[in-house]
Amino acid sequence: MTHHSFSRRGFLAAGAGGVLAATMGARPALAATDVALQLSWLPSVQFGGSYIAQSRGYWRDLGLNVALNPGGPNAPVEPPVVAGSALMGISAADYTAAAVAQGAPFRIIAVAMQKNPFAIASLPAKPVNVPKDLEGKKIGMALANTPVLKALCSLNDVDFDAIEIVPTQYDAAPLLAGQVDCLLCWETDLPVAMIMRGLKPITMLMADYGYAVQSQTYIATDDSIANRRADLIALLRGEIHGWSDYLADPAAAAALTVKMFPDAGLDLKTQELQAARQVPLMFSPVTEAHGFGWFTDDSIAANIKTLALLGQDVSPDLWDRSLLEEIHAS
Repeated sequence: MTHHSFSRRGFLAAGAGGVLAATMGARPALAATDVALQLSWLPSVQFGGSYIAQSRGYWRDLGLNVALNPGGPNAPVEPPVVAGSALMGISAADYTAAAVAQGAPFRIIAVAMQKNPFAIASLPAKPVNVPKDLEGKKIGMALANTPVLKALCSLNDVDFDAIEIVPTQYDAAPLLAGQVDCLLCWETDLPVAMIMRGLKPITMLMADYGYAVQSQTYIATDDSIANRRADLIALLRGEIHGWSDYLADPAAAAALTVKMFPDAGLDLKTQELQAARQVPLMFSPVTEAHGFGWFTDDSIAANIKTLALLGQDVSPDLWDRSLLEEIHAS
Protein backbone atom coordinates (compact mmCIF):
# COMPACT_ATOMS: atom_id res chain seq x y z
CA MET A 1 0.00 0.00 0.00
CA THR A 2 1.25 3.47 -0.78
CA HIS A 3 0.93 6.19 1.82
CA HIS A 4 -0.53 8.54 -0.77
CA SER A 5 -3.52 8.34 -3.07
CA PHE A 6 -1.27 8.77 -6.10
CA SER A 7 1.96 6.80 -5.80
CA ARG A 8 5.07 8.53 -7.10
CA ARG A 9 6.29 5.25 -8.62
CA GLY A 10 3.02 4.86 -10.57
CA PHE A 11 3.40 8.39 -11.91
CA LEU A 12 6.98 7.81 -13.07
CA ALA A 13 6.07 4.45 -14.63
CA ALA A 14 3.44 6.21 -16.76
CA GLY A 15 6.44 8.03 -18.28
CA ALA A 16 6.20 9.85 -21.60
CA GLY A 17 3.28 7.70 -22.72
CA GLY A 18 1.28 8.84 -19.71
CA VAL A 19 2.08 12.47 -20.40
CA LEU A 20 1.16 12.03 -24.06
CA ALA A 21 -2.13 10.31 -23.16
CA ALA A 22 -2.90 13.12 -20.71
CA THR A 23 -2.28 15.75 -23.36
CA MET A 24 -4.55 13.82 -25.72
CA GLY A 25 -7.37 13.98 -23.20
CA ALA A 26 -7.23 10.40 -21.82
CA ARG A 27 -6.64 9.94 -18.11
CA PRO A 28 -3.87 7.49 -17.14
CA ALA A 29 -5.20 4.82 -14.78
CA LEU A 30 -3.63 5.11 -11.34
CA ALA A 31 -3.40 2.16 -8.98
CA ALA A 32 -5.97 2.78 -6.24
CA THR A 33 -4.96 2.34 -2.61
CA ASP A 34 -7.02 -0.33 -0.76
CA VAL A 35 -8.51 0.93 2.50
CA ALA A 36 -11.34 -0.23 4.76
CA LEU A 37 -13.89 1.86 6.65
CA GLN A 38 -15.27 -0.05 9.64
CA LEU A 39 -18.97 0.75 10.09
CA SER A 40 -20.59 0.54 13.51
CA TRP A 41 -23.68 -1.52 12.71
CA LEU A 42 -25.51 -3.74 10.23
CA PRO A 43 -26.44 -2.35 6.79
CA SER A 44 -29.10 0.37 6.85
CA VAL A 45 -29.57 3.94 5.68
CA GLN A 46 -27.74 4.94 8.89
CA PHE A 47 -24.66 4.72 6.59
CA GLY A 48 -26.42 6.09 3.49
CA GLY A 49 -23.78 8.74 2.78
CA SER A 50 -21.05 6.09 2.69
CA TYR A 51 -23.07 3.92 0.31
CA ILE A 52 -23.56 6.93 -2.00
CA ALA A 53 -19.81 7.72 -1.91
CA GLN A 54 -19.04 4.15 -2.92
CA SER A 55 -21.73 3.77 -5.61
CA ARG A 56 -21.00 7.14 -7.24
CA GLY A 57 -17.26 6.51 -7.40
CA TYR A 58 -16.24 9.43 -5.19
CA TRP A 59 -13.47 7.44 -3.51
CA ARG A 60 -12.32 5.89 -6.75
CA ASP A 61 -11.86 9.41 -8.16
CA LEU A 62 -9.74 10.23 -5.09
CA GLY A 63 -7.46 7.22 -5.66
CA LEU A 64 -8.99 4.87 -3.07
CA ASN A 65 -10.58 1.46 -3.33
CA VAL A 66 -12.77 1.44 -0.21
CA ALA A 67 -14.21 -1.64 1.51
CA LEU A 68 -17.17 -0.77 3.76
CA ASN A 69 -16.99 -3.38 6.52
CA PRO A 70 -20.33 -3.85 8.30
CA GLY A 71 -20.47 -3.85 12.09
CA GLY A 72 -23.01 -5.55 14.31
CA PRO A 73 -23.46 -7.02 17.78
CA ASN A 74 -20.37 -9.23 17.37
CA ALA A 75 -18.23 -6.81 15.36
CA PRO A 76 -16.88 -4.00 17.54
CA VAL A 77 -15.37 -1.05 15.67
CA GLU A 78 -12.22 -0.37 17.67
CA PRO A 79 -10.17 -3.62 17.29
CA PRO A 80 -9.83 -3.55 13.45
CA VAL A 81 -8.85 0.14 13.58
CA VAL A 82 -6.17 -0.53 16.22
CA ALA A 83 -4.95 -3.56 14.26
CA GLY A 84 -4.76 -1.50 11.07
CA SER A 85 -7.12 -3.73 9.08
CA ALA A 86 -9.46 -0.70 8.90
CA LEU A 87 -7.98 2.76 8.31
CA MET A 88 -10.94 4.54 9.92
CA GLY A 89 -13.92 3.48 12.01
CA ILE A 90 -17.32 4.89 12.93
CA SER A 91 -17.70 4.87 16.70
CA ALA A 92 -19.12 7.18 19.41
CA ALA A 93 -17.39 9.46 21.89
CA ASP A 94 -18.16 7.26 24.92
CA TYR A 95 -16.83 4.08 23.24
CA THR A 96 -13.73 5.89 22.02
CA ALA A 97 -13.11 7.41 25.46
CA ALA A 98 -13.37 3.94 27.04
CA ALA A 99 -10.91 2.49 24.49
CA VAL A 100 -8.45 5.36 25.05
CA ALA A 101 -8.68 4.81 28.82
CA GLN A 102 -7.52 1.23 28.08
CA GLY A 103 -4.53 2.61 26.15
CA ALA A 104 -5.86 2.69 22.56
CA PRO A 105 -4.21 5.47 20.48
CA PHE A 106 -7.42 6.96 19.00
CA ARG A 107 -8.50 10.45 18.01
CA ILE A 108 -11.95 11.58 16.91
CA ILE A 109 -11.30 13.26 13.56
CA ALA A 110 -14.88 14.06 12.44
CA VAL A 111 -18.43 13.84 13.81
CA ALA A 112 -21.34 12.68 11.61
CA MET A 113 -24.17 13.00 14.14
CA GLN A 114 -24.28 16.54 15.45
CA LYS A 115 -26.93 15.44 17.96
CA ASN A 116 -26.88 12.21 19.97
CA PRO A 117 -29.70 9.94 18.71
CA PHE A 118 -30.84 8.72 22.18
CA ALA A 119 -34.50 9.52 22.79
CA ILE A 120 -37.27 8.69 25.23
CA ALA A 121 -40.23 7.33 23.25
CA SER A 122 -43.74 7.34 24.70
CA LEU A 123 -47.35 7.25 23.50
CA PRO A 124 -49.82 10.18 23.53
CA ALA A 125 -51.86 8.68 26.41
CA LYS A 126 -48.85 8.95 28.79
CA PRO A 127 -46.42 11.35 27.12
CA VAL A 128 -42.86 12.14 28.17
CA ASN A 129 -42.39 15.60 26.69
CA VAL A 130 -39.67 16.86 29.04
CA PRO A 131 -37.25 15.05 31.39
CA LYS A 132 -39.32 15.92 34.50
CA ASP A 133 -42.17 13.81 33.02
CA LEU A 134 -40.02 10.70 33.68
CA GLU A 135 -40.71 10.90 37.42
CA GLY A 136 -43.30 8.29 38.40
CA LYS A 137 -42.96 6.45 35.08
CA LYS A 138 -41.79 2.94 34.16
CA ILE A 139 -39.05 3.02 31.52
CA GLY A 140 -38.10 0.02 29.39
CA MET A 141 -34.37 -0.15 28.60
CA ALA A 142 -31.19 -2.21 28.76
CA LEU A 143 -29.69 -2.05 32.27
CA ALA A 144 -26.34 -1.21 30.65
CA ASN A 145 -27.82 2.21 29.79
CA THR A 146 -28.52 3.11 33.44
CA PRO A 147 -25.60 5.63 33.48
CA VAL A 148 -27.16 7.34 30.42
CA LEU A 149 -30.50 7.81 32.22
CA LYS A 150 -28.68 8.97 35.38
CA ALA A 151 -26.75 11.56 33.35
CA LEU A 152 -29.98 12.90 31.82
CA CYS A 153 -31.50 13.16 35.32
CA SER A 154 -28.41 14.98 36.68
CA LEU A 155 -28.45 17.46 33.81
CA ASN A 156 -32.15 18.25 34.32
CA ASP A 157 -32.68 18.04 38.09
CA VAL A 158 -34.88 14.95 37.79
CA ASP A 159 -35.25 12.53 40.73
CA PHE A 160 -33.68 9.34 39.33
CA ASP A 161 -35.12 7.26 42.19
CA ALA A 162 -38.64 8.27 41.14
CA ILE A 163 -38.24 6.35 37.86
CA GLU A 164 -38.82 2.59 37.69
CA ILE A 165 -36.42 0.84 35.29
CA VAL A 166 -37.82 -2.28 33.64
CA PRO A 167 -35.13 -4.33 31.81
CA THR A 168 -36.40 -4.98 28.27
CA GLN A 169 -35.16 -6.23 24.92
CA TYR A 170 -34.63 -3.57 22.26
CA ASP A 171 -38.21 -3.70 21.02
CA ALA A 172 -41.33 -1.51 21.04
CA ALA A 173 -43.53 -4.42 22.25
CA PRO A 174 -43.34 -3.69 26.03
CA LEU A 175 -44.55 -0.11 25.42
CA LEU A 176 -47.35 -1.24 23.10
CA ALA A 177 -48.41 -3.90 25.66
CA GLY A 178 -48.55 -1.29 28.45
CA GLN A 179 -45.80 -3.00 30.49
CA VAL A 180 -43.81 0.27 30.48
CA ASP A 181 -44.70 3.95 29.97
CA CYS A 182 -41.71 4.82 27.78
CA LEU A 183 -38.57 3.42 26.18
CA LEU A 184 -34.95 4.53 25.95
CA CYS A 185 -34.05 4.09 22.28
CA TRP A 186 -32.61 5.74 19.18
CA GLU A 187 -34.73 8.44 17.55
CA THR A 188 -34.32 6.65 14.22
CA ASP A 189 -35.42 3.06 14.90
CA LEU A 190 -38.07 2.04 17.48
CA PRO A 191 -40.16 5.21 16.86
CA VAL A 192 -39.98 4.41 13.12
CA ALA A 193 -41.17 0.85 13.81
CA MET A 194 -44.14 2.29 15.75
CA ILE A 195 -45.02 4.77 12.99
CA MET A 196 -44.93 1.88 10.49
CA ARG A 197 -47.60 0.21 12.67
CA GLY A 198 -49.81 3.29 12.44
CA LEU A 199 -48.98 4.69 15.90
CA LYS A 200 -47.94 8.25 16.73
CA PRO A 201 -45.08 7.99 19.22
CA ILE A 202 -43.79 11.05 21.05
CA THR A 203 -40.01 11.25 21.14
CA MET A 204 -38.00 13.45 23.45
CA LEU A 205 -34.50 13.79 22.06
CA MET A 206 -32.04 13.70 24.97
CA ALA A 207 -29.61 15.95 23.08
CA ASP A 208 -32.19 18.74 23.40
CA TYR A 209 -31.81 18.45 27.19
CA GLY A 210 -28.04 18.62 27.55
CA TYR A 211 -27.10 14.99 26.83
CA ALA A 212 -24.11 15.68 24.58
CA VAL A 213 -22.27 12.53 23.56
CA GLN A 214 -21.22 12.60 19.94
CA SER A 215 -22.38 9.58 17.96
CA GLN A 216 -21.26 8.25 14.58
CA THR A 217 -17.81 9.73 15.14
CA TYR A 218 -14.93 8.97 12.77
CA ILE A 219 -11.89 7.58 14.59
CA ALA A 220 -8.33 6.92 13.47
CA THR A 221 -5.08 6.03 15.25
CA ASP A 222 -2.30 8.53 15.93
CA ASP A 223 -0.10 6.43 13.62
CA SER A 224 -2.55 6.70 10.70
CA ILE A 225 -3.00 10.44 11.25
CA ALA A 226 0.78 10.88 11.12
CA ASN A 227 1.66 8.38 8.37
CA ARG A 228 -1.46 7.84 6.24
CA ARG A 229 -2.83 11.34 6.34
CA ALA A 230 -3.42 11.62 2.58
CA ASP A 231 -5.49 8.40 2.59
CA LEU A 232 -7.50 9.55 5.63
CA ILE A 233 -8.20 12.90 4.01
CA ALA A 234 -9.33 11.19 0.79
CA LEU A 235 -11.56 8.83 2.80
CA LEU A 236 -13.16 11.76 4.65
CA ARG A 237 -13.56 13.77 1.43
CA GLY A 238 -15.54 10.91 -0.12
CA GLU A 239 -17.75 10.68 2.98
CA ILE A 240 -18.39 14.43 2.87
CA HIS A 241 -19.42 14.24 -0.83
CA GLY A 242 -21.66 11.24 -0.11
CA TRP A 243 -23.41 12.86 2.84
CA SER A 244 -23.97 16.12 1.00
CA ASP A 245 -25.75 14.10 -1.73
CA TYR A 246 -27.73 12.35 1.02
CA LEU A 247 -28.90 15.70 2.38
CA ALA A 248 -30.08 16.70 -1.11
CA ASP A 249 -32.15 13.51 -1.49
CA PRO A 250 -32.59 11.25 1.58
CA ALA A 251 -35.18 9.10 -0.25
CA ALA A 252 -32.61 8.27 -2.95
CA ALA A 253 -30.19 7.19 -0.19
CA ALA A 254 -32.90 4.88 1.21
CA ALA A 255 -33.56 3.38 -2.25
CA LEU A 256 -29.83 2.82 -2.82
CA THR A 257 -29.45 1.12 0.59
CA VAL A 258 -32.27 -1.33 -0.13
CA LYS A 259 -30.85 -2.03 -3.61
CA MET A 260 -27.27 -2.56 -2.34
CA PHE A 261 -28.34 -5.01 0.39
CA PRO A 262 -31.14 -7.14 -1.08
CA ASP A 263 -30.63 -9.89 1.52
CA ALA A 264 -30.65 -7.63 4.61
CA GLY A 265 -34.45 -7.71 4.97
CA LEU A 266 -34.73 -3.93 4.60
CA ASP A 267 -38.11 -2.33 3.92
CA LEU A 268 -38.03 0.73 1.63
CA LYS A 269 -40.69 2.74 3.52
CA THR A 270 -38.91 2.11 6.85
CA GLN A 271 -35.57 3.14 5.36
CA GLU A 272 -37.11 6.32 3.88
CA LEU A 273 -38.56 7.30 7.25
CA GLN A 274 -35.27 6.57 9.02
CA ALA A 275 -33.39 8.57 6.36
CA ALA A 276 -35.63 11.60 6.91
CA ARG A 277 -35.40 11.38 10.73
CA GLN A 278 -31.60 11.26 10.52
CA VAL A 279 -31.29 14.58 8.71
CA PRO A 280 -31.76 16.90 11.75
CA LEU A 281 -29.33 14.74 13.75
CA MET A 282 -26.55 14.96 11.15
CA PHE A 283 -26.94 18.45 9.72
CA SER A 284 -27.03 21.64 11.74
CA PRO A 285 -26.11 25.34 11.60
CA VAL A 286 -22.56 24.17 12.47
CA THR A 287 -22.32 21.89 9.41
CA GLU A 288 -23.94 24.58 7.28
CA ALA A 289 -21.28 27.08 8.34
CA HIS A 290 -18.22 24.78 8.37
CA GLY A 291 -19.06 21.60 6.44
CA PHE A 292 -20.15 18.02 7.17
CA GLY A 293 -18.38 16.31 10.06
CA TRP A 294 -17.36 19.54 11.80
CA PHE A 295 -17.20 19.94 15.56
CA THR A 296 -16.55 23.02 17.69
CA ASP A 297 -14.69 23.72 20.91
CA ASP A 298 -18.11 24.24 22.53
CA SER A 299 -19.32 20.80 21.44
CA ILE A 300 -16.10 19.25 22.79
CA ALA A 301 -16.67 20.98 26.14
CA ALA A 302 -20.30 19.76 26.27
CA ASN A 303 -19.12 16.21 25.50
CA ILE A 304 -16.49 16.32 28.23
CA LYS A 305 -19.17 17.44 30.71
CA THR A 306 -21.61 14.66 29.78
CA LEU A 307 -18.86 12.01 29.63
CA ALA A 308 -17.82 13.01 33.17
CA LEU A 309 -21.39 12.19 34.30
CA LEU A 310 -20.92 8.78 32.65
CA GLY A 311 -17.77 8.29 34.74
CA GLN A 312 -15.33 9.00 31.91
CA ASP A 313 -12.50 11.46 32.41
CA VAL A 314 -11.70 12.88 28.97
CA SER A 315 -9.43 15.70 27.81
CA PRO A 316 -9.90 17.87 24.68
CA ASP A 317 -6.96 16.19 22.95
CA LEU A 318 -9.22 13.17 22.28
CA TRP A 319 -10.39 15.33 19.32
CA ASP A 320 -8.26 16.32 16.32
CA ARG A 321 -9.87 18.79 13.91
CA SER A 322 -6.78 19.27 11.73
CA LEU A 323 -7.88 16.93 8.92
CA LEU A 324 -11.28 18.61 8.61
CA GLU A 325 -9.61 22.01 8.65
CA GLU A 326 -7.41 20.91 5.76
CA ILE A 327 -10.37 19.52 3.78
CA HIS A 328 -12.82 22.37 4.33
CA ALA A 329 -10.18 25.07 3.78
CA SER A 330 -9.60 23.92 0.20
